[in-house]
Amino acid sequence: MRGGIAILVALLLLVGPASPAGAGTADQVGATFGLLIQDVVGAFPPAEGLVVAAEGARLFIDLTDKSGVQPGQEYSVFRKGEAFRHPINGRPLGRYEDVLGYAQIVRLHPEYSEAVFVPADGKPAPGPEDGVRITRGRIRVAVAPATDLTKANADLRRVPFMLAHALEQTKRFQVADPAAVQEHLLSQKTRSEELLVSPGKAKASGKILEISGWLVPVLIERRGVTYLDITWISAVTGTALFSRRAVLTRSESAAEQRFPWEPIPTD
Repeated sequence: MRGGIAILVALLLLVGPASPAGAGTADQVGATFGLLIQDVVGAFPPAEGLVVAAEGARLFIDLTDKSGVQPGQEYSVFRKGEAFRHPINGRPLGRYEDVLGYAQIVRLHPEYSEAVFVPADGKPAPGPEDGVRITRGRIRVAVAPATDLTKANADLRRVPFMLAHALEQTKRFQVADPAAVQEHLLSQKTRSEELLVSPGKAKASGKILEISGWLVPVLIERRGVTYLDITWISAVTGTALFSRRAVLTRSESAAEQRFPWEPIPTD
């Protein structure tokens, strides 16, 4: 937690005090993200299965909703190779693996799931008995600077740091430094919203930042109601995997709470 606090304090010193309205909106975004974060975590349950059949660009895997499979998830597809052994006692320690590409789930069936296969460069096509996996390790993600498509003109510069802190606290994600992410996007003259529509930019920047996904927050307004929309973009394929949306919270406690780790003010 200390790292997250240090990052946020450094940001506040850098950008200076925000207007009361801007600060309130940023905190409301943070509070609203708190309502969505379990959906984000739930989209990445650790899981491992097998390819049971391959038909062109379609894969069929032996995982179902009972394993936490959801449309929009992305699994690495790998082929196991020779075993490697302990150099002294010769005991098998594991097997080499070759990543063939990625399977993006498009449809669930009672006994299997259907996915679109996205091949890795220069790798062979997968076949039955090749493996699929969502890692049990922390998933490395970058939070893009927030985009405001409303007329509020709020100061949202703290938002990526707040969302990054919340993601780190789940212990499921390892989040790239938001300051480094912003600096990189500026150097590439890439706006956050471009990550949503330009797979090439999402992939190229993702490779440099060594991440597997982008979280892109956007404020939108519909019929006078403001929403926080978050979209997860694969940094491997540039594809939008899933999106979540919630009405921006208007609670007074969210406006008064300066930082996500502070207790909510009470009487």
